[in-house]
Amino acid sequence: MHDFPDAVAKLTALRATNAVHPRSAAVTDAAFRSNDFFDPRDLVQVKYEMLRRVRIEGQAVSQVTKAFGLSRPTFYQAHAAFARAALPGLLAHRRGPRQPHKLDAAVQAFLAQTRAAEPTLTAAGLAQRVADHFKRSVHPRSIQRILAGSPKRGACHPTRWLPRRTAMRSSLRPTRRCDLMPSGPLRRISHRPV
Repeated sequence: MHDFPDAVAKLTALRATNAVHPRSAAVTDAAFRSNDFFDPRDLVQVKYEMLRRVRIEGQAVSQVTKAFGLSRPTFYQAHAAFARAALPGLLAHRRGPRQPHKLDAAVQAFLAQTRAAEPTLTAAGLAQRVADHFKRSVHPRSIQRILAGSPKRGACHPTRWLPRRTAMRSSLRPTRRCDLMPSGPLRRISHRPV
């Protein structure tokens, strides 16, 4: 493997920007194996060099993609992204929708109003009400996330303590908001000893 001055810091930075080549061991290109300047773990560098080999050196796409451990569709996506936005186009972008596109402000207000009027209504029941009222299909888990105020994925964030239920043992408390997932009329609470 390559001896980079601060390999741990570089790998951490690559992970933070989602730029780690998932198949860096599959990079068989001679430049990446013999020269420390080229890092097979750096996906942006691998994509750029792959594009350069095809465009400047005139190598075949199938040969280059095999040598760089990437697929042909990845090459064509990188080619289009580079043509559109130059080098920043090769950076990985977050996939999927950026916000709950089906659960806009009107639907969220409807959910809060319906939940306040009928607190025993389950997430599946709320999903059915949304489908009837707004003519759009929403998964019950999406509704649970909106009602709980928790993020879709990623690290959970601390939350305030909830009132204790009589059935809860005194040594057990909810510790994170994502531990609080509504299931049916009552919230099922995952517990962790303190």
